[in-house]
Amino acid sequence: MKGTVGELGEFGLIRELTSRLTTTPAVRVGPGDDAAVVAAPDRRVVASTDILVEGRHFRRDWSTAYDVGRKAAAQNLADIAAMGAVPTALLLGLVVPAELPVTWPSELMDGLRDECQVAGAAVVGGDVVRGDSIMVSITALGDLRGQEPVTRAGARPGDLVAVTGWLGWSAAGYAVLSRGFRSPRAFVEAHRRPEPPYHAGPAAAGLGATAMCDVSDGLIADLGHIAEASKVRIDVRSGAIDIPTQMNDIGQAVGVDPMQWVLTGGEDHAIVATFPPDVKLPARWKVIGEVLNPSALPQVTVDGAPWTRKGGWDHFGDMEP
Repeated sequence: MKGTVGELGEFGLIRELTSRLTTTPAVRVGPGDDAAVVAAPDRRVVASTDILVEGRHFRRDWSTAYDVGRKAAAQNLADIAAMGAVPTALLLGLVVPAELPVTWPSELMDGLRDECQVAGAAVVGGDVVRGDSIMVSITALGDLRGQEPVTRAGARPGDLVAVTGWLGWSAAGYAVLSRGFRSPRAFVEAHRRPEPPYHAGPAAAGLGATAMCDVSDGLIADLGHIAEASKVRIDVRSGAIDIPTQMNDIGQAVGVDPMQWVLTGGEDHAIVATFPPDVKLPARWKVIGEVLNPSALPQVTVDGAPWTRKGGWDHFGDMEP
């Protein structure tokens, strides 16, 4: 579609965006009414929300609108999965300048729709507002399907720490992009479009996971959230984490130890969980550490020692990719 958002107008833009959507059996009333209606057979709804701001969370010279849509959906749907729930629905709040070409929000919606389809969810509604810059607000919903939510607060001394999904790929891709390159493509794409292991969250709940979260702020930071909530210490075994050859090559090229990306990079939206030591984990899970009694050491250690390098995401601090 040609023209700008301003030329199309609010209701024309809404019609354009909603025309691109698909649905699922869980959606009883979709876009077009005062509110959506989504089935909640469990009678409990898991909900999560995030905001992406242009220049802070994405750059249009690095990522297409479709990329931003996939990433915005993925990071919210991963939160649902990390509670042990199945994603069902997603709501969009969109702020855009009037001069923005209509193709940008249209492709954003395509990305949101396609990522929702991967997770088994659907975009069910939202709002659009005029503003000076682009902001994307996402609310994701999920269904526990009879299971108890897996929070950050249940880890116990003796539990195993295991992860499924990629670690450090997004940070390595960020390092590549920040130096003006576009390859190795797999790492750049991991930054643009993370691929959370959605089904692993509910499966982990079924296996008896005691605590769980997605790796959005960095492995050490997110394990720190679990350790703090559970009042335990967690030790990570660096030797248990495989680093791909290409990631090592990128690290050598830019002068960064790739273990830094693995432990503090974030935004891969892998799922990390703690399990009782007698649980037999499927091959997709990699045991990378253990839960210990609290001590004078930091709540998360690496190979028994504090990790002293900076890293991890803090919206009101600095991030070192």
